[in-house]
Amino acid sequence: MTDAPDSHPSPAHAVPDDFHVFDTTLRDGAQREGINLTVADKLTIARHLDDFGVGFIEGGWPGANPRDTEFFQRARAEIDFRHAQLVAFGATRKAGVRVEDDPQVAALLDSGAPVITLVAKSHTAHVELALRTTPEENLAMIRDTVAHLCAQGRRVFLDCEHFFDGYALDPVYAKAVVRTASEAGADVVVLCDTNGGMLPAQVTAVVRTVLADTGARLGIHAQDDTGCAVANTLAAVDAGATHVQCTANGYGERVGNSNLFPVVAALELKYGRPVLPEGKLAETTRISHAIAEVVNLTPSTHQPYVGVSAFAHKAGLHASAIKVDPDLYQHIDPALVGNTMRMLVSDMAGRASIELKGKELGIDLGDDRELVGRVVERVKERELEGYTYEAADASFELLLRTEVEGRPRRYFTVESWRAIVEDRPDGTHANEATVKLWAKGERIVTTAEGNGPVNALDRALRVGLERIYPQLAHMELVDYKVRILEGALGTGSITRVLVSTSDGRGEWSTVGVAENVIAASWQALDDAYAYGLLRAGVEPQE
Repeated sequence: MTDAPDSHPSPAHAVPDDFHVFDTTLRDGAQREGINLTVADKLTIARHLDDFGVGFIEGGWPGANPRDTEFFQRARAEIDFRHAQLVAFGATRKAGVRVEDDPQVAALLDSGAPVITLVAKSHTAHVELALRTTPEENLAMIRDTVAHLCAQGRRVFLDCEHFFDGYALDPVYAKAVVRTASEAGADVVVLCDTNGGMLPAQVTAVVRTVLADTGARLGIHAQDDTGCAVANTLAAVDAGATHVQCTANGYGERVGNSNLFPVVAALELKYGRPVLPEGKLAETTRISHAIAEVVNLTPSTHQPYVGVSAFAHKAGLHASAIKVDPDLYQHIDPALVGNTMRMLVSDMAGRASIELKGKELGIDLGDDRELVGRVVERVKERELEGYTYEAADASFELLLRTEVEGRPRRYFTVESWRAIVEDRPDGTHANEATVKLWAKGERIVTTAEGNGPVNALDRALRVGLERIYPQLAHMELVDYKVRILEGALGTGSITRVLVSTSDGRGEWSTVGVAENVIAASWQALDDAYAYGLLRAGVEPQE
C-alpha cells in the first residue's frame, strides 16, 4: 500500500525550482570509510540540512536495508521539513521483470518520499557485464520505471552512473539513456562522474553537447578522485546544468564527493545565484561543524570557507596589509559564511599581527610601540624555545596580558608538584600526583590518582582548587597532544604539549615546553586553569 501523492505537500518555505541544491550526505556521503550513521544520526543531519536550506535531501535506499527503511518512516513522522523535500534512492526494475512486480520499486513507493532518484547504467560495458542484459533492455528498464513512478505521482530524477566514462566509449548510447529518461518523465537527468576521473574542461564539453543534443534538464554528480569535484560541479553549471549533487564536507566513498559548502558559497558569492533561502548562507560554518560532530569526524581546519584556518593569517606581511584593508588578503568577508578572520601569532609575527590579535582578543594596545615591540620579541624568543602560539591562543592571551598589565595573572602559586608512576608485579600501573600550592592566602596540599601521570596531576590540581574556585567544576580537558621537537635526540628531546580545555561554552588551547613531558604538561595545565578562571571573570590574587 503506497501513500497518495497529495499526502506530500511542498515544504512551507520551499526554495525555487529553477536551480536544485541536492544533498546526498545520508546516502552517498555515508559510504565514507569511518562513517557509520544510526537512524538517529540521519534524522539529526536531515534537520541540519533542512535548516541550511537545501532543496532535496536524499535519505538512503529504502528496502535495501532496515535502517534506511526505518529512517523514511521516522523522517515523515518526526521532521516538519521547512525547505527540503525528502528523496528516496533506488534502481530501475530488474531485467526481465515487470516494473509492477519488482519489490525494490515497490519499496521506493512505500517509503512515502515525494521524490525518487533512480540509478541507471549509461555505460555499455556496465550494462553487459554488471547487469548482464542488452543495451535495448536497459533502455526499457529506464523507460518503464520512470513512467511507472511518475504515474504514481512521484517526481523522478535519474542518475546516469558512469556517464562520462560511458560517453567516452559510446556517446550515442549515453545520450540515448538521457533522452529515454527525459521522454519517460524524469524531471532531471544527472550525469555522474562515478569514478571521479574527469577534469573541468572535459565536463564542460560533455555537458554542453548532451544538453544541446537531448534538450533534457541536466544535473551533475562528481566524485573527487582527481581533487576536482567542486571545480567539475561548477564547470557543469557553466555548461548549463541546473541541478548539483553534493555532500556535507565532501564526505563520500574513496576520497569523497563534491563538497556542498564550497559549491553553495561559490554559487551565491561568485556566480550571484541565490540558491539558499535568504540569510542561510551565514549558517554555512555552523552547519558544516554540526554535521561533522554528528558523524564523529574532526572538522577539517583547512576546508575552504568553513575551516578555522580558512581566514587565518600568519605572516607579518599579510597582517600589515590586513590592518589597512582585510579585503587585500581575503577573497570574501568571512562573516558571509559564518566564519571569522583570525590572526596567528608566531615567530613570523610583526607589529601589525600583534596589534590585530590584541584587537581580536579585546585588548587595546593603543599606540604603544614599545609595548608591541616587547610582545613581538617575547613571542619570537618563546617560539625559538619550542612554544607555538598559533595553536594556543589562550597561552598567548595570558602572555599578552602579562606584558600589558606588567605582571602575570596569578590565581594560585605553586610550591611544588610531583607525579609518580608505579610499575606493579602484576603488570598494572598506578599513577599518583601530589600538588602543594597557595591560593587566596591558604596553603593547599592534595593528592590524586589518575589513569596516567598527567591525568593524576590534573585531578590533584582540580581537587586542590575547586573549593576556592568553584568555576573549575565546569572545566574539563578535552584534548592532549605531545610532540617531540627537533634539535635533540632520544629521551633527552625537548617536548611540546598542547592541551585543549572546555567549560561547556567554548574551548581554549594552551601550550607547555620542557625537556620532561610531565613538566611540559604541567605548564599547559597551569595556563589552562588560569585562562579558564579569566574567562569566568574571576579576579586574580594580589
